[in-house]
Amino acid sequence: MTEIRTPRLILRRWSDDDLVPLSEIHADPEVMRWIDDGSTLDLDATAEAIERWEDEWDEEGFGLFAVELLASGELIGAVGLSVPEHLPQVMPAVEITWRLGRSYWGQGYASEAAQATLEFALQDRGLDRVICVNRAGNEDSENVIRKLGMAEDGTLNHPESGALLSLHSIDLTEYEA
Repeated sequence: MTEIRTPRLILRRWSDDDLVPLSEIHADPEVMRWIDDGSTLDLDATAEAIERWEDEWDEEGFGLFAVELLASGELIGAVGLSVPEHLPQVMPAVEITWRLGRSYWGQGYASEAAQATLEFALQDRGLDRVICVNRAGNEDSENVIRKLGMAEDGTLNHPESGALLSLHSIDLTEYEA
């Protein structure tokens, strides 16, 4: 079982106990406004998302981690890697992505988990390059992206919603520098 420990977090595969707390995060319009078309997700849609992420783990050897606080075991969100097939203009690619419950914003958890995930991607999984796609205006995520050392690669529009997205990337040589 793949698990990463950081000073404050555990990044791990999903369990049945994660469904309800993640569905509560997915039900928050403030959390979801930056994700896909901005729609909230109910319990069934959250279960489908976890199933997709677990399938990606089985097929690709990576996926989104459940992120919990080391001190309490409380689920605070999801951070991990995915193949952004919904954005054919960036393929082939592996994207780092995150979503945390609103009460965990502004505490450095997203940066801590994303940095551990980036190291996992480039050093453990042997990926040569990782991208990040961010919706224009999401300054909090832009800050995380900067902390990861990613360079901006331009913009594109979401194929379904038309939202302006910024594309960032980092490769193994840039990461090691």
